[in-house]
Amino acid sequence: MGIDFSHAGAHWTYSFFHLFRVRLAAEIGVDLNQMEGFVRNNERPACSWELVDDPIKPLLRCSDSGGELSPEESRAIAPRLRELIADWPDDDPDKSKALSLAEGMELAATQNEPFVCY
Repeated sequence: MGIDFSHAGAHWTYSFFHLFRVRLAAEIGVDLNQMEGFVRNNERPACSWELVDDPIKPLLRCSDSGGELSPEESRAIAPRLRELIADWPDDDPDKSKALSLAEGMELAATQNEPFVCY
């Protein structure tokens, strides 16, 4: 059980995909667990996504169960994803999966199809 993607072979469990996105968000100075949709049990007011201006934002916000990215979003996210993970260790499993995501997003965009999480 976990998360798979329409155009990529990457696979994460739900909890590890969340941790992956927490790492990505941290790369752009965002605490994902403070954002709308991620604050649990109304513990505190959530930060608005309106304050985030980065091409990676749709991937961070996308539902991990049936969410999808448009071809246009995928075109913008893929190069940004590569940039954000560039300094991660080459033997980091998240880095190799992220590269698979970027390739899959580019494929989906080329085929003018949504990139789907399921």
